Amino acid sequence: MTPPSTSSTATAGKAEPAAASPTEVDAGVDTDADEIVAQPDAFGVPAARQTGMPDVTAKPPEGAADGGRTSLARLVDPVRRGWRVLTSMRTALILLFLLAVAAIPGSLLPQNNINPILVQRYRANHPTLGPIFERLSLFHVFSAPWFAAIYVLLFISLIGCLWSRVRWHAQALLGRPPAAPARPARLAGGSAFASPLAPGEATAAAAAMLRARRFRVAVAAHGATRPDGSPDHSVAAEKGYLRETGNLVFHIALMILLLGVGLGSWYGYQGSMLVVQGDGFSNTLLSYDQFTAGAMVNTADLRPYSVTLDKFSASYQLSGEPKEFAATVSYSTGLDAPVKKTVIKPNHPLVIGKDKVYLLGHGYAPHFVLRDKAGKVVWESYVTCAQEDPNFRSLCVVKIPDAGLAPVGRLQTPQQLAFTGFFTPTTIADPAQGLVSIYPAAANPAITLTGYVGNLHVNEGIPQNIYSLDTRDMKQFTSDGPTGNGVISQALWIGQADERTMTNLPGGLSLSVDGVREYAQFQVKSDPTKDLVLAAAIAIILGLIVSLRVRRRRVWVRARTAGAGSRVEIGGLSRSDAEGFAAELTALTTQLRAATAAAEAAGPTRASPGPAASASETSASKAVATPKPAEPAPPRPGQAAAGGATPTNDENAPSSSRREP
Repeated sequence: MTPPSTSSTATAGKAEPAAASPTEVDAGVDTDADEIVAQPDAFGVPAARQTGMPDVTAKPPEGAADGGRTSLARLVDPVRRGWRVLTSMRTALILLFLLAVAAIPGSLLPQNNINPILVQRYRANHPTLGPIFERLSLFHVFSAPWFAAIYVLLFISLIGCLWSRVRWHAQALLGRPPAAPARPARLAGGSAFASPLAPGEATAAAAAMLRARRFRVAVAAHGATRPDGSPDHSVAAEKGYLRETGNLVFHIALMILLLGVGLGSWYGYQGSMLVVQGDGFSNTLLSYDQFTAGAMVNTADLRPYSVTLDKFSASYQLSGEPKEFAATVSYSTGLDAPVKKTVIKPNHPLVIGKDKVYLLGHGYAPHFVLRDKAGKVVWESYVTCAQEDPNFRSLCVVKIPDAGLAPVGRLQTPQQLAFTGFFTPTTIADPAQGLVSIYPAAANPAITLTGYVGNLHVNEGIPQNIYSLDTRDMKQFTSDGPTGNGVISQALWIGQADERTMTNLPGGLSLSVDGVREYAQFQVKSDPTKDLVLAAAIAIILGLIVSLRVRRRRVWVRARTAGAGSRVEIGGLSRSDAEGFAAELTALTTQLRAATAAAEAAGPTRASPGPAASASETSASKAVATPKPAEPAPPRPGQAAAGGATPTNDENAPSSSRREP
């Protein structure tokens, strides 16, 4: 990447141009070479900002080997080349692409920090690929060393690349526009015309006109000369540097966005939990069903607050589509803070400091009661069920570690109870599928249960999924109930008191389902850098809009002495939108013609010719109003001493249309 050129000088030792022929001089054609020339202190980058540029004319130090390169330079060269490659825009794009590709496994494979149970299940189901993926850190992609290496290299590349671009852009903004070429009219869309103003006055009028159009304008310094020694009356103007500014803002904001995401993963945390109506949670590690925290988070210093689910309400359309979900909660922001009430809805979280409590989903939690032979309650609890279809047919797994049963066998294996089944909120009996739900609301709730007895392995310190049951050391048993006596599965109708209990369980126990409540799934997310990420995202959009809408263009005006006035040339270039710039250049040319014809309009006026005045008399009156030089300018070499024709305002006019003096 190289900065745009801001000035150029005549090539040293260039042969002098051949003498102009009389025809060329008579037609007003300049024979200078078409090159951009300027005084270094007038249009180039200020001398104070040209430090550090190599001096190509400097001689190598005596005694230096390898063409003047020292040993230190040869050692530094590979490092310098590597830095240039790393900080190039191509490398930054490649690293950004690699970062996107590296994130794909994190989206396709289960991650340890999100759901370790799924990781264990994946490794069990894929005994060959599982260990390989574990060695490649594919089960914790975003904390893997190779992912962090790509992330760090991308930051270094972006910082190095943007630093050089910002420096060059600042130099361009503080410098002056590049000098006008020798013949601006020869550029695409350029034109030339005669003006009654002197060259200095014409350039001053052009500068004022361009400044009014919000161009950055630089006028050749008083007394500046061209390489041939003639006075330099030129104006250089440019517009559209905001395009590069928007481009830089876009890339800098992108870097800040990535930095904010990285810092958020270090200093942020998130967790989720299922809360049954009437229960609550506090912001402690034990309250979360799943919890992930950044490397810099101290879980002992979490913000102390608590939330209680007072009521969950859900409404549905007749087709079963969800209509509205709302969780009415009571919360306290501290140990001694007052209790407040609010309603949490999807996309309307509860904000407590830097934490946000989101409502993610909901479901049903039937109430189970286990009694002994005497009818005494042994165990009771609300058990959350996992939704499986839009009508909330839900999987329920009930685990009762302490059912009061004596251990069996020489090893004193504990005897624990477990039940699996499906909950249906609005239940009908289907001859083929059994009990099914036809509506998500709990209009006619029922549950189908199958019982197991044996060792649940819940006391061995290995985490288990609450929606899965390990039946390796368990056996099914039969029971009595609404469905019949001595059957494996019982259908219990929760709304009917005489059909919601199954009896004749091991040890003479009985299980009843006497109610159902709704539960809400909450997610707590703390992201201290979310404001930084939001500001960076807004800056990205604004920078992109500016870089796409603003056009970069340059306009040059040059004036030369021609008779009593001057000959003005205007031309310009645009990096994009050539058609739009052509229209703008045409409008600028029209305004410049009007601005440089002010002296003619301010001259002495005469009465308008009468009706009988001829067209030739009108032309003659205009000729009188034009100032006449005191004496003709001396002829240039090769030009006729007298009788030379004066060109008209149009430089492309044929010689037959020229007016003799």
